[in-house]
Amino acid sequence: MGKIALAAKITHVPSMYLSELPGKHHGCRQNAIDGHIEIGRRCRELGVDTIIVFDTHWLVNSGYHINCNAHFEGVYTSNELPHFIKDMSYKYDGNPELGHLIAEKARGKGVRAMAHEVQSLELEYGTLVPMRYMNEDQHFKVLSISAFCTSHDLQDSRKLGEALVEAIKEYDGTVAVLASGSLSHRFIWDQQAEAGMNSYTREFDRQVDIRVVDMWTEGLWAEFCAMLPEYANYCFGEGLMHDTAMLLGVLGWDEYKGKAEIITELFASSGTGQINAVLPLD
Repeated sequence: MGKIALAAKITHVPSMYLSELPGKHHGCRQNAIDGHIEIGRRCRELGVDTIIVFDTHWLVNSGYHINCNAHFEGVYTSNELPHFIKDMSYKYDGNPELGHLIAEKARGKGVRAMAHEVQSLELEYGTLVPMRYMNEDQHFKVLSISAFCTSHDLQDSRKLGEALVEAIKEYDGTVAVLASGSLSHRFIWDQQAEAGMNSYTREFDRQVDIRVVDMWTEGLWAEFCAMLPEYANYCFGEGLMHDTAMLLGVLGWDEYKGKAEIITELFASSGTGQINAVLPLD
């Protein structure tokens, strides 16, 4: 029987890559990068062989999709923000066996899940950015699951997380599960982009994010699950926060009792609220 060794909600802001490059933004996201490196270090200590990413930058309009390619390799430029991420090389192994097993278990719960081994199906930067810092040496296999779900019910995303738990019971290995996406996500207005690189678009979003982080560290998950649909709606949660619903499905939804450990403190990036937080497992 397999094991889930680590679960976390993480950032994937493209300014992390920009932070590496010479220029005025050099070092601007070092705290977030350091947080990813720390999560990767913990995964190694825990014997993780595969990292599963719920990627809110993989937009899908129908169904739930798992990228099950056996190998990923290429050079990535963001078509959304090519001035932030361009010519970023990557190379990782995948885990087709586990991906197909998750899809099978999800379908058993009535979720329209599909696993794909299509060479031209590439990874999105919600997976590529964290893997750059957690998996630079290609130590871990990578599974990416679509989590920008435009026509989906949060309860189906919850079921997908529950299906993942069932799949791991039949998997001979150890995994980490990452919800890759922001908290609030009201992107900064274009004319304010430079000035708003490190600020929120709306004070309302900042205040709600602060309260949400307090709820997480206090273990108020039943209350958070009750407010999740409205939070995702009113604060423009990235990918409608399906990544968070999937992660909570893994953890037990409103019965989860863990208290979040903040690895990278809440920070603003181009109007949005970002964090790296490990959610302890029983």
